[in-house]
Amino acid sequence: MSDEEYLRKEIDAVEQRAARRIDPGTGALTISIAVLALLISLMLPWVGHDTGLNVVLGESTSFVPRLFSFFALGVGVLGSGVTLAVRRWGLAWVCALGLFAGTVTGVLSIWTQQTTTSNKAIGPGPGIGLIIAVIAVIVLLAKWVRIAASRPPQL
Repeated sequence: MSDEEYLRKEIDAVEQRAARRIDPGTGALTISIAVLALLISLMLPWVGHDTGLNVVLGESTSFVPRLFSFFALGVGVLGSGVTLAVRRWGLAWVCALGLFAGTVTGVLSIWTQQTTTSNKAIGPGPGIGLIIAVIAVIVLLAKWVRIAASRPPQL
């Protein structure tokens, strides 16, 4: 193998490794702020007088907000943190898809808190923490979709 062929193979290998990585740029700051907003929203009321932390720990009887809390913490906080740390393109897509499901679940959880139950009593209404958490998840979704879709298709 000549030096030129060896150099070509080495350059191709470096190109393939670089193609699997993402560069969030200034979007990393926005992602970090949205993750901080998600963590702060856990201290605020989500369902009636129950805080987000109570919802996560199962002390609230509402199923949909609890499901949303798992998406928000699992994908929004942990997934975003891991993806920013390792900067892999595939993980950026996992975050984008998980946050899409989290956004749908979050909007549904706000809706379920505003509608009537089987005994025709109006729901307690969404707390400010739940609204902040849904907005933060929507911001994270927008950022991760933009970052994941920024990869050129030929790579």
